[in-house]
Amino acid sequence: MPSYKVTYFNIKGLAEPIRFLLNHGGVDFVDERMNEEDWKRIKPTTPFGQVPILEVDGKKINQSTAICRYLAKQFGLTGKDDWENLEIDAAVDTINDMRVKITSPHYEKVAEAKAQKIEQAKQVVPFILERLEEQVKRNGGYFVGGKLTWADLYFVSLLDMFNFRSGEVDILKNKPHLKALEQKVLQLPNIKAWVEKRPKSDF
Repeated sequence: MPSYKVTYFNIKGLAEPIRFLLNHGGVDFVDERMNEEDWKRIKPTTPFGQVPILEVDGKKINQSTAICRYLAKQFGLTGKDDWENLEIDAAVDTINDMRVKITSPHYEKVAEAKAQKIEQAKQVVPFILERLEEQVKRNGGYFVGGKLTWADLYFVSLLDMFNFRSGEVDILKNKPHLKALEQKVLQLPNIKAWVEKRPKSDF
């Protein structure tokens, strides 16, 4: 069994999909969390000056979505063929499009540009959520193939970030199929155990 280590800040953020996958896969891993001072020291040692970083037997790799795709293959959470894997990739890329719309206003310092990004999010995010809701309804309660794949874990792991950054109590209100998917994922034994024991953070 390989040894795994995840390096990220002390939040859920983009590391949480990786943590979900590792926990669901039932493997132990080092969950290294750092502050800003730690990051100044660690950054020069990272492949591209970005986190999260996954180390597998000491080999470091960046890019959270690529890491998740790799882990999904290790833990049997991919599609049954190339087309289903394409559908999973498309779902994840769509979820990431929504993530950028939700989170980018937070990082914008220019007031006018910030207001513009908030307005864009108000237009785009409900549209994406509606389409994702239809996709889950059409696919038997999951994003692809009527079964659990890494797209489902990816989506649910980011919901705390989506809620916090959008200022919503629950971004899935009035989305019964997405809400049911959230509950299914959170009730998976290893995911449930992780959510109960992980460090507390807003996003």
